[in-house]
Amino acid sequence: MGAAGRDFHMFNCCYRDDAGIEVVAFTATQIPHIEDRRYPASLAGPHYPDGIPIYPEEQLAELVRRLSVDEVVFAYSDVDFAYIDARRRIVENLGAKFSCFDVDATMLPSTKPVIAVTAVRTGCGKSQVSRRITHILKDLGKKPVAIRHPMPYGNLAQQTVQRFETLEDLDAHACTIEEREEYEPHIRNGVIVYAGADYAAILEAAQKEADVIIWDGGNNDTPFYKPDLWIAVADPFRAGHELEFFPGTQNFARADIILINKANHADAEDIEIIRENAASVNPDAKILLRDSTLHVPDPAQIAGKRVLVIEDGPTTTHGGMPFGAGVVAARLNDAAEIVDPRPWAVGEIADTFTKYPDIGPLLPAMGYGDSQIRDLEATVNAVECDLVIVATPIDLTRLVTINKPHMHVAYGLDASDGEIAAAVRSIVS
Repeated sequence: MGAAGRDFHMFNCCYRDDAGIEVVAFTATQIPHIEDRRYPASLAGPHYPDGIPIYPEEQLAELVRRLSVDEVVFAYSDVDFAYIDARRRIVENLGAKFSCFDVDATMLPSTKPVIAVTAVRTGCGKSQVSRRITHILKDLGKKPVAIRHPMPYGNLAQQTVQRFETLEDLDAHACTIEEREEYEPHIRNGVIVYAGADYAAILEAAQKEADVIIWDGGNNDTPFYKPDLWIAVADPFRAGHELEFFPGTQNFARADIILINKANHADAEDIEIIRENAASVNPDAKILLRDSTLHVPDPAQIAGKRVLVIEDGPTTTHGGMPFGAGVVAARLNDAAEIVDPRPWAVGEIADTFTKYPDIGPLLPAMGYGDSQIRDLEATVNAVECDLVIVATPIDLTRLVTINKPHMHVAYGLDASDGEIAAAVRSIVS
């Protein structure tokens, strides 16, 4: 059971070469348009000359019956334990075994030092931390290469190993908005990014040009490579989630450093909850607080305006975060109103609001395919507002034409990071 990433990695590490086990199917959820494909034979290996079919997760019970399944392995991220237990009951009531993926069996060893940046939930601010670490490494005269958690939403056979060095590479690989949000900031900072579907092959390629590997995690998933330095980012706006959402609980319990992000915007009580939980499950971890600096080019342009806020898609959908940098910028700079886009939403954007009814008055930047990007563009341009605040990590206007005044805002990590720099130096010296 997966979402086009961890599930494939689990298969590659633990099942592909095992002739005594037959993997009969993958299921897919969370991400639009990733089901009804096949895991291709070129990735599945010689035991699967026809590849492996991928089905919607909604067919789970029917698949267990029809395919005489003995075991179901849950292999995706950013879900609470009640969600997992509901699926466990479905499987076990049909007489099959249910298990979650093995964290250690899916952490590959590297010949180069690995710094893993993970989180307890989607949207905690991993990307800010990853980028700051690449700056530290460059200052030390080292060449970092980022390996990003998988986002293989297109042709899997063509996405076995992907290398991104220029913005044109994003176009060549027909990257979705979600992929661009993760790759583009690294590229703009002069850091090469690898991603794809086969993370052993990706590591082999990246090691040839890297002094240090940065594992840039996705959702709240655990690292695919055995880390020499493991960082878990926690979010004080969702205090307590570090013990409630799988598999971020593993990151929280096993990290060398727990970094509480957005400290300057959070309540002290929520920060203390995270501290207490860390003392309970990971007493040896170093706890660091870091401010997330909000970059707003022209605050006066926001004051008194009716604004549409576009936020990162996954953070506000399955990440469950009710706001991001855009909403914070609107509130801090006295916007007259944050306009609710739902009355103007069309097509797949309207479907997103139906699937995630608690999103609130903001527009998630969903773009898992051309049709969804066009629906996003149509929705933005239909909304009646004075200003569009774009809080995605990328320049969204490279993909979407916005027919009204707009401004890009973003979080950055405060650079007062002596403890992080010392930890980085300790593994690369």
